[in-house]
Amino acid sequence: MAAIRRREFISLLGGAVAAGPVAARAQQPAMPVIGFLNSQSPDAIADRVRGFRQGLKEAGFVEGENVAIEYRWAEAQFDRLPALAAELVRRQVVVIVAANTPSALAAKAVTTTIPIVFNVAEDPVKLGLVARLARPGGNLTGVNFFSGELAAKRLELLRELLPGVTRVTALVNPTGPTAETALRDIEPAARAMGMQIKVLNASTSGEINAAFATFVHERPDALFVSPDSLFTTRRVQLAHLTTRHAIPATYGSREFAEVGGLMSYGSNQSDNYRQVGIYAGHILKGAKPADLPVVQASKFELVINAETARTLGLTVPPTLLARADEVIE
Repeated sequence: MAAIRRREFISLLGGAVAAGPVAARAQQPAMPVIGFLNSQSPDAIADRVRGFRQGLKEAGFVEGENVAIEYRWAEAQFDRLPALAAELVRRQVVVIVAANTPSALAAKAVTTTIPIVFNVAEDPVKLGLVARLARPGGNLTGVNFFSGELAAKRLELLRELLPGVTRVTALVNPTGPTAETALRDIEPAARAMGMQIKVLNASTSGEINAAFATFVHERPDALFVSPDSLFTTRRVQLAHLTTRHAIPATYGSREFAEVGGLMSYGSNQSDNYRQVGIYAGHILKGAKPADLPVVQASKFELVINAETARTLGLTVPPTLLARADEVIE
């Protein structure tokens, strides 16, 4: 009888030892989840996402090791953003990263409690995202990268490349949330330089093709592509059309120059996303968005595609080449 009790005891002890690791695993806290909401497509901003992960790593978090990320991509279909944002709220993510203006506005509309980290071109106070830059005061904070202020700079660089430029066509997506801001920025800047601006609207791939059919008849001196998620997603199409129709064009981010666009000038978005990652990490550690000041972007880059310039028969001034952060041959 004693032998039986001994065997039962050993059996119970062995079961407890075997169950120990399982119980320990069950007691471990669940990995925090970041919701990543973006109006573009993953292939369009792959470098930026790498920057975001780098920022997270600097803050002590590595995807798959001590933090999970759920991605939601609208593929330039802005009307999908509210539903995608609502999905992340239902998922009860710890923080939402909304790293462009359409995504930030959609995220703000669905939650006042989940922290949101944004990366926006416009003044976040005017957008209604924060109360003040120094002390945001709500559940949002992030990065502001001055897209409006950069419009004049892009036109100055365009004139340096094309001294005789006077007639510029601005390509704008009228359905995008930044369309009004883009026009407000470029039109006065162009007038101040004595340039004539004509606006052409395009909100689909087909309308982009139609816009270029108009260019063939009107022959503007240059094209100004306004910052917009749709155009970033269609950057290969735009670069191909500008080259085929021999229209010099300026863009707001390096992704365009990398696929054959002539010239881009804008905020270094990989660095902006890195800062967004750092802020997301701070929030995971307990920081409150209300206490994290909005970061003003400080890195800007000029990228020139020299091969495209030669294809268009343009000679890039040595002074402009010397100022470029990157020249693509």
